[in-house]
Amino acid sequence: MYTYTWYQWLAFFYCYCFFGWIFESTYVSIRTRHFVNRGFLRLPLLPLYGTGAVMMLWVSLPVRDHIVLVYLSGFFAATALEYVTGYTMERLFKMKYWDYSDQKFNINGYICLSSSIAWGFLTILLTEVIHKPIAAMVTSIPALWNIAGVAIISVFFIEDTVQSVRTALELGKVLENLTKMRAELDDIQVQLALLRAEASQKMDEYREDTAGRMEQMRSDAMQWLADHRQETVQKMDQLADLKNTKIDSLLERRQALSLKYQSFTDQLSHRRRTLLQRNPTAASRQFGRALKELYDAIEKQKK
Repeated sequence: MYTYTWYQWLAFFYCYCFFGWIFESTYVSIRTRHFVNRGFLRLPLLPLYGTGAVMMLWVSLPVRDHIVLVYLSGFFAATALEYVTGYTMERLFKMKYWDYSDQKFNINGYICLSSSIAWGFLTILLTEVIHKPIAAMVTSIPALWNIAGVAIISVFFIEDTVQSVRTALELGKVLENLTKMRAELDDIQVQLALLRAEASQKMDEYREDTAGRMEQMRSDAMQWLADHRQETVQKMDQLADLKNTKIDSLLERRQALSLKYQSFTDQLSHRRRTLLQRNPTAASRQFGRALKELYDAIEKQKK
C-alpha cells in the first residue's frame, strides 16, 4: 500500500467518504423511519469516514500480518480522530454533529466504548475485505483519468466544504444570539413579576398606613381628612402610573425581542435548515434549548 500515488490515495479518500455517507444515511434513516440525507456537506460524502479509512490503512500497514495489532491500531487511531474532530467542531460551530452522551462509557459525548470497538473491527474488515477490490479498481484506472477525476471531485468538495463551514459558523452565531435573547426574555419576565409584586405590596402598605392615620385623625380634623383623602388618591394614582409606565416599557421590550426571536427561528436560510435536517441527532450543551427550538420550528414548517 505504500506504493500508491497521491492521486490514488485521494481517490480512496473520496470512495470511503461516499461509502460512509451510504452507511450513515441508511443507519439514521432506519432509526428515524424516514430518509435522512446525512452529513455535514451537501455532497454525498462524509469526510470523517474518508479520513478515518485512509488513516486506518496507514496505521495498520506496519502490523498488517498481525490481526490483533491491526484491530488495536484501528481502535485507538480512529477513536483519537473521532474525539479530536468532535471536539474541534463543537468549539467552532457551537454544537455536536454526533453525540454519544446517551451511550455507556462515553467521553464528553465525542467517543464511546461501543463505537471504538466497532472501529477496531471495521479496520480488520477494511484491510482484509473492503480495500482489496477498491484498490484493484482504482489502480486499474489510467493515471490521466484518475488525476482528472479526483481533480474535478476536489473542486466540488472544496467549494462545498467552504460553504458548509460558513453555514455552520453562521448557525452557531444564530444559536448564540437566540440563547442571549431567550435569557433577556426570561429576565424581563422576572422583572415584570417583581415589579408587579413590589407595586402591589407598596400600594397595600400605603393603604394600610393611610387608613391608620386617617382613623386617628378622624375625630380631630374632618376637613383635613377630606384633604388627605384627595392627597392619598393622587399618590396612589402616581404609584399606579409609575408602575404602569415601567410595565409598559418592559412589555414593549419583550414584544420586540419576541418578534426578533421568532424571526430567527422561522426564517432560517435554506442552507442552515438543510444542515440541521441532515444532522437530526446534533446536540449542544451550551445552546441546547435554542437548538431544540430550531428543530421544532423546522418540524412546524413541514406541517
